Amino acid sequence: MSKKRIRDIRNEELIDAAIQAIAEHGYAQVTMTDIAKEAGSTAASINYYFGSKDQLIQAVMQRVLRTLKAANLRHLKTAQTPYDRLMAGLDANFDETLFTSATCSIWLQFWSNAPYHEGLARLQRVNRMRVTSHFRAELRYLLPENRLATVQQALQNYMDGVWLEAAMNPGPVDAKAARMEARRVADLLLKGG
Repeated sequence: MSKKRIRDIRNEELIDAAIQAIAEHGYAQVTMTDIAKEAGSTAASINYYFGSKDQLIQAVMQRVLRTLKAANLRHLKTAQTPYDRLMAGLDANFDETLFTSATCSIWLQFWSNAPYHEGLARLQRVNRMRVTSHFRAELRYLLPENRLATVQQALQNYMDGVWLEAAMNPGPVDAKAARMEARRVADLLLKGG
């Protein structure tokens, strides 16, 4: 096995450990020692692979965003119409690979810290622009121009609210029910006056 492959595997193991440690201790309180303990490693090892806690935290969010992108691509594969593509975007945000208790908790913690951390702020801006662009691209075929921005913002706020609610109420989440409800909300918004 190549040295690069071993490094990639170890990076993924450390990211997994960071997700678990952050879910357990919280973003602000988690230490390199907590993450290392979860990984069966040392804080020095994390520094070797990532350079700092901040860089590891950014790697965690990059993984979450890659998971969202992969879910989006999977859901878009069968989408034929603007309506189908809009629903695929909603479905991706509540995909079982992404919409979990741990991910909801981490998402909330990271985005609440984004205004104070340039790397996280950049990731948040990129993600927000990507979602906005996707929704607007499809909504322009489904709505008059004067309703497009309002519906797009309402859909994004709804998704954020569901994630916030899931993060604030620890326990299992139901991704399938979340997708069905998001679709109902979108249908109501599309039919609105």
